[in-house]
Amino acid sequence: MAAGAAELQGKYQKLAQEYSKLRAQNQVLKKGVVDEQANSASLKEQLKMKDQSLRKLQQEMDSLTFRNQQLAKRVELLQDELALSEARGKKSKKSVESSSQLSQEQKSVFNEDLQKKIEENERLHILFFEADEQHKRLEAELRTRLEVLETDAAQHQAVVDGLTKKYTDAIEKLQNDKAKLEIKSQTLEREAKDCRLRTEECQQQLKNLQAALGSRLEESLCIINEKVPFNDTRSNRYNALNVPLHNRRYQLKLRDLAGKALAFVQELVTALLNFHTYTEQKVQIFPIDSATDTISPLNQKFSQYLHENASYVRPLEEGMLHLFESITEDTVTVLETTVKLKAFSEHLASYLCFLRKILPYQLKSLEEECESSLCTAALRARNMELHRDMKRLTAVFEKLHTYVSLLALPSTKPEGLLRTNYNFVFTNIAASLHGFHDVLKDISKHYSQKATLEQDVPTATQKLITTNDCILSSVAALTNGAGKIASFFSNNLDHFTASLSYGPKGGTEFINPLSAECMLQYKKKAAAYMKSLKKPCADSVPYEEALANRRVLLSSTESREGLAQQVQQSLEKIAKLEQEKEHWMLEAQLAKIKLEKENQKLKNSLSGNLTETMQEHSILPNVTEQKKETTEKREPIKSTSLAPDVESREDLIKTHYMARIAELTSHLQLADSKSVHFHAECRALAKRLSLAEKSKESLTEELKAASQNISRLQDELMTTKRSYEDQLSMMSDHLCSMNETLTKQREEIDTLKMASKGNSKKNKSR
Repeated sequence: MAAGAAELQGKYQKLAQEYSKLRAQNQVLKKGVVDEQANSASLKEQLKMKDQSLRKLQQEMDSLTFRNQQLAKRVELLQDELALSEARGKKSKKSVESSSQLSQEQKSVFNEDLQKKIEENERLHILFFEADEQHKRLEAELRTRLEVLETDAAQHQAVVDGLTKKYTDAIEKLQNDKAKLEIKSQTLEREAKDCRLRTEECQQQLKNLQAALGSRLEESLCIINEKVPFNDTRSNRYNALNVPLHNRRYQLKLRDLAGKALAFVQELVTALLNFHTYTEQKVQIFPIDSATDTISPLNQKFSQYLHENASYVRPLEEGMLHLFESITEDTVTVLETTVKLKAFSEHLASYLCFLRKILPYQLKSLEEECESSLCTAALRARNMELHRDMKRLTAVFEKLHTYVSLLALPSTKPEGLLRTNYNFVFTNIAASLHGFHDVLKDISKHYSQKATLEQDVPTATQKLITTNDCILSSVAALTNGAGKIASFFSNNLDHFTASLSYGPKGGTEFINPLSAECMLQYKKKAAAYMKSLKKPCADSVPYEEALANRRVLLSSTESREGLAQQVQQSLEKIAKLEQEKEHWMLEAQLAKIKLEKENQKLKNSLSGNLTETMQEHSILPNVTEQKKETTEKREPIKSTSLAPDVESREDLIKTHYMARIAELTSHLQLADSKSVHFHAECRALAKRLSLAEKSKESLTEELKAASQNISRLQDELMTTKRSYEDQLSMMSDHLCSMNETLTKQREEIDTLKMASKGNSKKNKSR
């Protein structure tokens, strides 16, 4: 709490400093605003004066224009007079000469006067124009300056308003904080008093606990010395045989990571198989097609080696699969127990040998392709870039094999790799995987450029284009797979380092793989022993089974009620069906009576028809004997077959309708029984739903109460922790003050001793 108060005090001081700085800035801004306002006022006054001078000049201009108009009128009058005088001059020469002299003199006077007025008017026009332009220019400048000053003043005013609001808010906040701190200081003083009492009690309890623990420690040491023959954790050789704590979460995480790594390796294996296979096809068709001509012995050998790629690539997938299968939930997976990692390292070494074997042929094949006549300069440059990329690819696989073989050492030769170097090896593997990804990106880039250049070759066939597309797709798949596995390994690097390096309690490592194998056997025996100790309790019912029985009981009671209702409904339906049966039996008897009456009518009509036919046969004697026999045969057939046909048809109709009625009644009964059953199930489900909602509400209430208890306990813990910290700080301050008082008392005692010694010496001297 003291630290919190100190922090608040520091914040308060910082805010006060900021407030003082901003206040000084505010004063400067206010002064600038006042100066700008004074400047704007002076500029407004200057503008007014310029307006006045402009008005004066306009008035002078108006007066001059009026004077010019008067002079123009006077000139017109003089011209008229001159014209009249010239007209009169024709009458007499003397008068003409005198008038001409007078008119010339008057003209010269008027012309001089007019010239002067024109010049003065022109000068005034120029002055007025210049003054007008200067006034407009000055007015525009003053207006722009006034707008700028107004905007600056508005901005300064907004800043001043914002600062004043901010300072008022800060002052209010600081005042509130001050009040809160005062209240808090009072509460802290009370808590400090309580904490002092608690510390005294805790010190007493601590003394009691120390005494009790000391006695128990002595007893346990005596028991250990008497009963324990030796401590196997002191020796690393024996401690390595102890079963470490089983971390199931780490095992499941490792199995999950191994499964992801297996998927990535399978993706890489398929991509590598496709890459080598399509490279083999490419060698056989470019620069020389094997179908039309024989390829070089170098390419033949290179194609033969590439044909064997599956025997080197497939074991990588198998080795990773065996490694994944060896990581189970029950085992302890560390580098000393992962024996299958050695097999994967061997498979990787065999694939590296394959790459080393095909590398010279691949490089020579690229050089041979560069020497062919079809190869352009750009294609040759791409081939040389691929030449370098293939060397880098083999070097990256060599690095990977080196670090994977180092990881496989603890399962065979534990002295070959110390646990302190595990992190270094894993980080280098991650870096090598990223390098592998970068090399594959360069290969994909250069190969795509090479494929586009090869399409422009005049002898390029469709087979070459499709093969290049297949190689590009396989390289893209390789690049994606390498990027995935590199990012996967980098993201889980910490987990690999932490989970693959734990061991027995009290020890730092397993001594050798044999001890790790013995430890796994002991772990199996311990698990079997723990299983044998678990005996089923026949007396008590498990909680889950009791819940299931309760649900069954509730559902059975619900189904019993539903069955009782179903039986009642079925009895009512049976009574209704019996009534309907009696009704239909009566209807059937009536129908039989009607049928007999109709049959009797039909027989009577048939007998009448028969007598009439016999009479007709007696009337016709000319008919031959054969016709008589045929008529005699046909007529009795008709007479005898009409009645049974009608009866059989009625019987068929009756049986059909009776069967249809029986079928419909059976369907109706089935539908009724299903509806009753569904109704009962719905009621049971509704009851279960209500019970589940009630249990959910109770559980939510319990959860809320538990969360409240947790928050309350956390608050109490924080308060007690703070109180204890304050107590300790106060106790330390108190101890410091006590030490200071003790030192002062000692100094006073020393001074008193010196004074007493001096007094004793003085007394002796006296």
